[in-house]
Amino acid sequence: MVFGWVIGNAMEKHFEAGDVAELNVIAGAVEEGLNSVPPGADLDTLQQRFADILVGHHRASLYITADGGQPVYASPGADLSALTQSVGPAVRGGSVHRWTDAQHSYRVLIRHTGENRLNPQRRYTLTIAVQTDYHLRFLGHFLKTLWLMIAGSIAIMTLMGWIAVRRGHAPLRDIVRKIRRISASELNTRLAPASVPRELVDLAVSFNEMLQRVDEAFHRLSDFNADIAHELRTPITNLMTQTQVGVSRARTVEQYREILYSNMEEYERMAQMVSDMLFLAQTDSSPHKRDDAELDLAKEVRALFDYYEGWADERGVSLALQGSARVNADRPMLQRALGNLLSNAIRHTAAGETVRVLLDVAPDGSVDIRVENPGVAIAPQHLPKLFDRFYRVDPSRQREGSGAGLGLAIVKSIVEAHGGTIGVVSSAEGTRFQIRLPRNGS
Repeated sequence: MVFGWVIGNAMEKHFEAGDVAELNVIAGAVEEGLNSVPPGADLDTLQQRFADILVGHHRASLYITADGGQPVYASPGADLSALTQSVGPAVRGGSVHRWTDAQHSYRVLIRHTGENRLNPQRRYTLTIAVQTDYHLRFLGHFLKTLWLMIAGSIAIMTLMGWIAVRRGHAPLRDIVRKIRRISASELNTRLAPASVPRELVDLAVSFNEMLQRVDEAFHRLSDFNADIAHELRTPITNLMTQTQVGVSRARTVEQYREILYSNMEEYERMAQMVSDMLFLAQTDSSPHKRDDAELDLAKEVRALFDYYEGWADERGVSLALQGSARVNADRPMLQRALGNLLSNAIRHTAAGETVRVLLDVAPDGSVDIRVENPGVAIAPQHLPKLFDRFYRVDPSRQREGSGAGLGLAIVKSIVEAHGGTIGVVSSAEGTRFQIRLPRNGS
C-alpha cells in the first residue's frame, strides 16, 4: 500500500512539473513579445504572435490585461476573465493553482510582467491555463488499476501465506496429535525425524528423547512398585503366619516371647526398608541438604571397622586399611555409603579372607576410595545392574540377611549427591567397588 501511494504521488508530481514547465514557457514567450512592443504601437499587431505562441501547446489558453484591467488578448477556449478578476493580488505574483469550469479542469499560471523597456508605463497581467483533463483521466485509470493490483496482490499473498503456514504447521499438528495419544500404555510413541522439515528435526529428536526418559522413568516406577510389594509381602506374610500360630492355642510366656521377638525382627526389617526407600525418594525428588566438613577418611574408615569388627570376627573375616586422604563431605551420608559397601563386602567374603579399603589421591586432586573383597566373580551381565534398586545377583538368597537390595542404590545416590562417581569390577580374584569424589565435595 505504501508502494502504491509513493507511485501515485510520484506520477502526479511528474504531470504537475510538466504542466508548470509548459506554463512558464508560454509565459516567457508572451512576456518577451510584450517587451518588444514600442510606445504607441498597436497591440492588434501582436494578436497573431500570441496565437502562434499557443500553436505548439496542446489546449492552452491565454488571457492578457493591461494595468487598468483592459483586455488586451483573449484566446479561444476557456474564459479566463472571471478568474483573473477573482484572484487577489497576493496570488498574482506568479503562482500556479488549479481551476475548474463547468466542463474542464485546468492548471493556471497568473503572472505580472516586469517593466516594458520600450514603454515603462505599461504593465500587463498574464493568465495562462492548460487543460489537465487528460492527465487526470490517465491518473485516475492508473491509480484504479494500481490499487486493484495491490488489493489483488494482498489477497493472493494472504492466501499463499495461509497455505504456507497451513502446510508448514502440518508437522506440528501431527506432533500435537501424537502427544494427545500418549498415555501410560502408549509411551512407545516416537516421531520420525526424517518425516518432518529440517527446522523441526531438533524438536522431533528432543520429543523422542523426552518420551524415552518418561518411558524409562515409568518402567522404573512400575518395577519399583512391584519390588516394594514383593519385598513387603514376605515379612507381612511371616507376621501373619506367626501371629495366627501364636493365637491358635494357649502357649507359655516364653513361647509368646519368642513369637514377639520373631515379629520384632520382621518389623525392624520393614522399618529399615521403609527408611531406605524414603531416603532414595528424597534424593530423587530434590538434592539432599548436606552439611559438609573436611573429613579424615582413614579415621572414618577405622571407626567403621570398630563397628563391623564383631560381625566380621564371627564370619572369620579380617579388615585392612591402606592409604589416607581428606575430603569435604557430609559425614553421616559418607559413613552410610562406606558402611553399606563394607557390610556388602563382609557378607560375600569367605572365612579366612580379608576385606581391604584403599584410599588414594588422584593427580587432579580427587579422592579414590576402593573397597575390595575376594570371592566368586560376578557375571558381567550383572555388573551394570548392581546399583539398581531391589536388584540381587542371586534372588534366592534374599532372606539370608542380605537386606532388601537397596544398599548399593543408596551408595550410588550418596556418591552422586557429592558430585562423584562409583563403579565396580569383578574377576576371579574378587570384586572391587571404586568411588571417586572431588576434593571439595561439590
